[in-house]
Amino acid sequence: LEMIWVEPGTFTMGSPESESGRGSNETEHNVTLTKGFYLGMYEVTQAQYEALMTGNDEGLSPTPSQFNGYPNRPVEMVSWEDIQVFLSRLNKQGAGDIAAGWAYVLPTEAQSENACRAGTTTAYSWGNTIDINKANYHIGSPSSQTFEVGKFEPNTWGFFDMHGNVREWTADAWSTYTPSGEIDPYHLSISEFDRIVTRGGSWGSGSPSLRSSYRGLSGFLPNFRNETGGFRLALRQITEP
Repeated sequence: LEMIWVEPGTFTMGSPESESGRGSNETEHNVTLTKGFYLGMYEVTQAQYEALMTGNDEGLSPTPSQFNGYPNRPVEMVSWEDIQVFLSRLNKQGAGDIAAGWAYVLPTEAQSENACRAGTTTAYSWGNTIDINKANYHIGSPSSQTFEVGKFEPNTWGFFDMHGNVREWTADAWSTYTPSGEIDPYHLSISEFDRIVTRGGSWGSGSPSLRSSYRGLSGFLPNFRNETGGFRLALRQITEP
């Protein structure tokens, strides 16, 4: 797993009213992340998922992808609940190598947008326009599918495929932004009725859904799976040592 450190700091989450394709649930507000964290340089690949999930006790397929057989493409057809099993196995396996109080987790919605923006305020991390040389997204081709991770240029912080390829599950359940600003926002009530936010858009998404601020209409149920959804890992402090 190749991971990049993200410094703590404050950024503007959401989009300005003038941004093309903007959703009404993207109210701009300041977010302060008080602790740094590590985030995967790439989306979790089919090879990585298979290596860890082979022999799992929950009966989950280690090779669930619709576009199976491509080790370096992102894994898809994984639910938020499936990923919790993956994380449990990963943290157990790496217990001796992880600092006390730290764990592999999904990034929060705010952490994901911060890393995606990489210090920018434009619609995409490279600017306000998009084309097929920038990301893997739907452009009307019937052969659309995932690409190998790292095919496109990374953002200025070194993260690949923050826009497109597969939608990435976050740790957050759907919630309404607090316009006055937030500190380390995280929203999850551990309920079967929670709908989880995904970020980044996918190979099947139109260009507005790849914008840095895009968060969908209401999220997805934790057991939802389809061929456009995958994930990226974070490593952060979750308790005091």
